[in-house]
Amino acid sequence: MRRHSCFVFLFCGIILPGILGFPQTNTSIDCDSLLPNYEAEPQTSAPPYIIAVSFDNFEPGNEVQVTLEALEDAGFKGFNLQAREIDGDVPVGTFKITDPNTKGLECHNMTNSAVSHANSDVKQKVTTTWIAPHDVRELQFIATVVQNLENFWVGIQSKTLTPTHSESVNATGKSKRKVCFE
Repeated sequence: MRRHSCFVFLFCGIILPGILGFPQTNTSIDCDSLLPNYEAEPQTSAPPYIIAVSFDNFEPGNEVQVTLEALEDAGFKGFNLQAREIDGDVPVGTFKITDPNTKGLECHNMTNSAVSHANSDVKQKVTTTWIAPHDVRELQFIATVVQNLENFWVGIQSKTLTPTHSESVNATGKSKRKVCFE
């Protein structure tokens, strides 16, 4: 009986996840590099996924609906989605988790600064809500999408979103208002 129990444990915990085509449950995607934590090279072909957003412009506190979607029947098992300023490498804003296939992540000590897969079920589309922070410049949503152990794409980008107050803020985040003296 003891031998049988060991085999069941090994099969369910080690062998089964490999057979199902996705790494064990501790699979994660690094917040900075957006690379999965297993040895494989990202695909260099055009990704079969898109990131759609509900608005082109935003103000602090606005909620933007963000959808990660597979084209055709590509499907995906894992992902990491973040908002980053153009040429930035740190997530900005926070996500409100609304889809049961998603969970929030803490990157750079910011709760829900990224969103990821909550399970390894094959997904065609996930939707989440992003809340815009104060003092942010133009940004894009950026994602890594894992189709299976051998196929994943890093750096998939949405269109650029612009803060509605962008013309009054310079690169340092300070106002460019002119002061006139009489």
